[in-house]
Amino acid sequence: MEVSTKVELYEQAEKEKNLSRVLKPIHLWALAVGLVISGNYFGWSYGFAQGGVMGLALALIPVTIFYVTFILSYSELATAIPHAGGPSAYARRALGKFGGYMNGISCLIEFVFAPPAIALAVGGYVHTIFPGIDVMVATVAAFLFFIFVNYMGVKTSATFELAVTVIALVGLVIYWVLALPHFELSRVMAEPYFPNGAEGVMAAVPFAIWFYLAIEGGAMSAEEMVDPQRDISKGFLSGMATLLVMAFLTLFLTAGIVDTKLIDSVDFPLPLALGAVYGEGSLPVMLMSVIGLFGLIASLHGIILGYSRQTYAMARTGYLPKFLANLSEKHRTPFWALLIPGVVCLGTALTGLTNVVITISVFGSVVMYIISLVSLFILRAKEPELKRPFKVSYPIVPAISLLMAIFCLISLLIASSDALLYVLGVYAVAIIYYFIWGNKNIRPFEAEFGVLDELDKE
Repeated sequence: MEVSTKVELYEQAEKEKNLSRVLKPIHLWALAVGLVISGNYFGWSYGFAQGGVMGLALALIPVTIFYVTFILSYSELATAIPHAGGPSAYARRALGKFGGYMNGISCLIEFVFAPPAIALAVGGYVHTIFPGIDVMVATVAAFLFFIFVNYMGVKTSATFELAVTVIALVGLVIYWVLALPHFELSRVMAEPYFPNGAEGVMAAVPFAIWFYLAIEGGAMSAEEMVDPQRDISKGFLSGMATLLVMAFLTLFLTAGIVDTKLIDSVDFPLPLALGAVYGEGSLPVMLMSVIGLFGLIASLHGIILGYSRQTYAMARTGYLPKFLANLSEKHRTPFWALLIPGVVCLGTALTGLTNVVITISVFGSVVMYIISLVSLFILRAKEPELKRPFKVSYPIVPAISLLMAIFCLISLLIASSDALLYVLGVYAVAIIYYFIWGNKNIRPFEAEFGVLDELDKE
């Protein structure tokens, strides 16, 4: 392509409204932890019904190895290509237009199906505290409120996310302290260790993933970081370390204080677990119900931010209708990208099928993880001179991550076939849309990634 043409494309990109660069590593840490922290407050306990205590714990080991190696690998991609599209941007650069689209759609499946499950849990917690409020009313009200908070601007959103994440983390510490005096190892080690055998362990994998699901969403705030190429890895790695400790403490301390059959099919396991030792309606139970809301709020708010940025970036690229990339003049937030997927989320939430939407979300995430890791390998070969402020130990760490991701996908295919038809249906609609409309108005590569040229000059 002619140099003059590249310059024109870049100038065209510069003239467009861009997101504001206001975020620092502490905000990314809060976003990474906040996106996931609800996974400690609900969702994961469904894994007890599948694999028992030891089965869920065993499933958590390869899942944790995967996420540690994945975040190391993902940090390389996110710092080399600090783009609001996150996964869609990495895959487009490595695999071309269709690869970028499929990775973006996988990310949207993850981020559009996770919020309904979280919103339903918010409704459940609110109903526990205020029995007169209907679960669905609380669910819809919470969703609309946090769409509005996100609309008020990324600095407001990030500051709010930091505050509720810290409160939720303090709440978990309080839960651990309250649970520890009543912990009994005999409960954790109760036989049979694997009540549903190897199949039960595999079936527990999606719920082990829930402890870490969506941490990668922090990459979609890359264009709003003050210094993305230096600070993304700091925020991601500190967030991953925090989540690792949280997952193991929450799982084992909960299993050690309550009969897991009491909490393996509810959306508020922590208050219920404390109720078994302190009594229903006691101060610890009410305290955990209130603080638990902050954990759910942190994730719901953060994932709304994530899906809006992914939608915005894909619309800006041309994969999705252009109006979804429109920014509010006052707050510089993508209002249509907040609202339209939010309507889809609300419709899904009204089904009330928490465990099903969790599984669909996990399917989307695992497909996205695999495509992203493949993109890393291709970019290492295709663009060895690409500026990489953070480099993962290559190829060992991404290879381990890819193997673990394939294991997670196989587990899903074996144990979650009931949700597979829904997942295939969503992908089929997405692929049909791409070939009818989504591939017609895609921006040139140089214009799409012109935002990176400025960073490379620094």
